[in-house]
This record gives sequence, C-alpha cells and structure tokens, in this order.
Amino acid sequence: MKLFCLTISRAAACAALAVALAPSSAAAWADGHWVGTWAAAPQAVAQNRAAPSYDRAPAVTGRTVRQIVYSRLAGQRVRVTFSNTFGTQPLAISEATVALSAGDAALRPNTERLLSFRGRRAAVIAPGAELTSDPVSLDVPAGAALAVSLYSTQPGAPTTWHKVASQVNYISTPGNYAEDFDGKAYRGRTTAYLWLAGVALDTRSSAFAVAAIGDSITDGLHSSLNQNRRWPDALARRLQGTEARHVAILNLGISGNRLLNDSACYGQRLEARFARDALAQPGVRAVILQVGINDINFGATPPRRGLDCDAPHVVVQAKDLIAGYRRVIAQAHARGIRILGGTLLPASLPPEREQVRLAVNHWIRTSGAFDGVIDFDAALRDPTMPDRLLPRFDCGDHVHPSDAGYAAMAAAVPLGLLVAPAQVAQRGAPTSPLE
Repeated sequence: MKLFCLTISRAAACAALAVALAPSSAAAWADGHWVGTWAAAPQAVAQNRAAPSYDRAPAVTGRTVRQIVYSRLAGQRVRVTFSNTFGTQPLAISEATVALSAGDAALRPNTERLLSFRGRRAAVIAPGAELTSDPVSLDVPAGAALAVSLYSTQPGAPTTWHKVASQVNYISTPGNYAEDFDGKAYRGRTTAYLWLAGVALDTRSSAFAVAAIGDSITDGLHSSLNQNRRWPDALARRLQGTEARHVAILNLGISGNRLLNDSACYGQRLEARFARDALAQPGVRAVILQVGINDINFGATPPRRGLDCDAPHVVVQAKDLIAGYRRVIAQAHARGIRILGGTLLPASLPPEREQVRLAVNHWIRTSGAFDGVIDFDAALRDPTMPDRLLPRFDCGDHVHPSDAGYAAMAAAVPLGLLVAPAQVAQRGAPTSPLE
C-alpha cells in the first residue's frame, strides 16, 4: 500500500484515504523495466522498557539519516522505497535524496537527486504502509554505493527498521542535511537501516531479481562490518562475468527470524512476511529460502523476564517445518515464481534437535517440493563431525559462518538454477544441481 500527502497536519486524512489514493502495483511500475537492486526486510523495533540498547532505535527527530546501500545492477533511473510497516503513527518525510556515495557520509558532487512522491517533495506514510518515490535520473554503475538521505521532524524514535545492517549509516546533527555533500554534519552512527526498504533501477530488459530470504545466516550476522561479506553479497560478486551477471541478489534475511512464529525482536514469522518481503520485489523471478534453525532452537531456550526475544518457546518437529515450507512454496508458485530450498547448516545441536535438522534436510533434498536445492549443509559441514561447521567456516559461535563460510555458501549455489526458465518447475523428481 502506498500513499502521499502534502503536510504533516494532513497525516490523519492521508491514513484514512490510503486505499483510495494508492495506485495499483502494476501502474506504479509500468514505465520502464524496473528491477530491485537492493532491499532490506522491515521489522518492528521492540517496544519494551527492558530492551537493551541494541534493541532500541536511535533518536532521529529533526535530524537527517544518511544510509549506504550497494546496487547490484546498472541503470539510469532510480526509485527508493520507504517503509512504515510497523509504524505506530504516520511517518512524515520532509525531504529525501539519493546520490552516489563518495565514502563515509560524503556524496559524489553533482550526483544528488531530490526525491518526489507523485510530484511532491513532502509525503506522509500511514502506519502499515510503504511509499515508493517517483523515478529520478541517475547513472548508477553496477556495484556502486548509493547514499539515501531522509529528513523528518517526526516525533519519537523509529518503530520500523532493519536491525542488523552490517553497514555503518549516518545521523546528522539537528537540521535538514539531505542535500549536504561533504557529510561533515553527520556525526552520529548506527548499524541499522531506518525506514529504508528498497532501491529499484530502470535497467536492461534481461535483468531480474532473486530474493534470498531467511534468518541471520542470510542477514549475514557476524560478517565483517562495511565489507559486504554476507553470502548474498558473495553470490552477487560471483555472478559478475557470468551468464547471470544481470541477476540482482536481494537480501531479505532477518537475524533471529523463524518460519513459524513471530518475535518481538526478530520480526514477523517468515511465512507471514514472505509475500511482502520476497514476492513483491520488483522484477523478482526466483526466491532462495533458507530458514528453520531458530524454530528448532528457540523451543529449548529457557524463558526470561523482561524482553524475551525467543518467545514463544514452541517445540518444533520436522513435520511442522515441512508443513510451513509447503505453504511458503505454494505462495511462490501461486505467483509463478520459482523457489529454491537451502539446507540448514550444522549448529552443534544436542542429539534430539540435530535429528530434527537432519530430517528437515533430508526432506529438502529428496521431496521434489522445491524447484531446486542448494546444499549449504554439505558445503560447510565438517566431514569428520557433520553436526558441526568446519572450523575455518565458523565465526566462533558454532552457528554462524565466518566470512569464508559465507563465501562457501555463495560458491555452493548452482548458477544454472538462477538462470533457469522463469516458469515454475513441474512437480516430480527433485531438480538436480547444474554444477
């Protein structure tokens, strides 16, 4: 749902008229070949007084937020999507810009472009809605760093963010610095994305997007800050110079996310957010799904007082995850989008939970329910102790990969699965990897 408004004072009226004002998604993207070139999954900021500092969004009222993203594709026109999906009040945008980054908070001269929304610079996004800008002309090379700046006088801290950015973003001193080039006013730092949900380019007709969706393994938790070492980043680099070089890999992972249960800290369950976060991405033709280890683990973690991020503590069996996978697969196939299943990585689990992981992986490999299989488990496990990651692929917590482990995940993706025909594969025998 998208809407616009002229002034903050009209926020309530805009919220009431959101449905009437919203253009159809087809009309919104009809002018050109638009493909998502970067994305992040929105999640709610935990609303709990007991939340630690890392679960609280920074105060940005009356300041400008400048956020750095990397374009997978090249193009000449840009659109930016802002999200108020988990907003508790309308979000007022006073000014927003997009530009090529010159490093840190600085902009490359003469690349800054003012964003408009149905021809107007100011806009209001109703709670539960998102807003995509009008197209602006900007020559974006593949791999370029973009800086998206947003100035708002909205009172209160953000309630919609993407918590784990693995990227330093910038907060200004008080004032509107959306058009500031040298970046000197941006003295604050955050490693979250605030309200920023996507960037799309008008690009060549052969380009399309693949949405990688899952938990912290996809989100790139513990990967090197500012280095783009998540496995979707490594996969995007691998595609350069291949027949799949015009495929954008979009990262819709959320750290701590589960397939079957919501969390106050770790976002809506993937099953519920799948259509919005993956299937609705512009130009998406396929999805890579890798999720389930948190479902297996959180049922065994003890409840805690205050903010319990692992609640609800539901014991999940393989049959529960398999039923959830089937429902997600059905959502993708109903939209004509292919879905590839990734096996669950070793996580040094106790025997009863390890048996669940093994049963799930066996089903992913052999059921034929997915349109293709990516065997992340086989690529990263220790052959002598297959319930554990290889030491060089372990970041140190025995659950998350190191930078080398994330690179090994990217190397395990059969490229033939990404460039296969767009139609959904016929049900039957499992699709064989092409590499």
